[in-house]
Amino acid sequence: DNRQTAVPVDLERLEQRLRASLAAEQVAGAELTVVIVDDAMIRRWNRDFLGHDWATDVISFPEEATDPCIAWEAAQLRGKGRFIAGELMVSAETALREATLRTASVNDELLLYCVHGWLHLCGYDDLTDAERPRMRVREREVLTLFGLIPTDLET
Repeated sequence: DNRQTAVPVDLERLEQRLRASLAAEQVAGAELTVVIVDDAMIRRWNRDFLGHDWATDVISFPEEATDPCIAWEAAQLRGKGRFIAGELMVSAETALREATLRTASVNDELLLYCVHGWLHLCGYDDLTDAERPRMRVREREVLTLFGLIPTDLET
């Protein structure tokens, strides 16, 4: 869902790559909503839900499958692989700024944020020095599937 107008986003390409990257993580099924917003909106959500008064790249909101049909599907898939449910809020304006610094495309930067966000939903974390390298390695592995080799991600 693209709720901003400042940055052109290739939603079809993003969705295709997200599906492929989830499969690479052996996610058997997902109820995943991606909302692309501007910096003002993500700052509000970051402040209201996480207590951080600044814009950020992505916020992950894990949730249980709410649709009864999807909840049933999730129950069936749990024995066959991982199922994730949640929402990602991604800032297109932050992606544009960072992509310019990295000399990457804004759509590739948005993909990085989405991968980072759903990795959080899969149990990866980057809040501590001990956890961060595992997430960074997995981000690089997933992005490499699309010919993207980020070299400037912190470790």
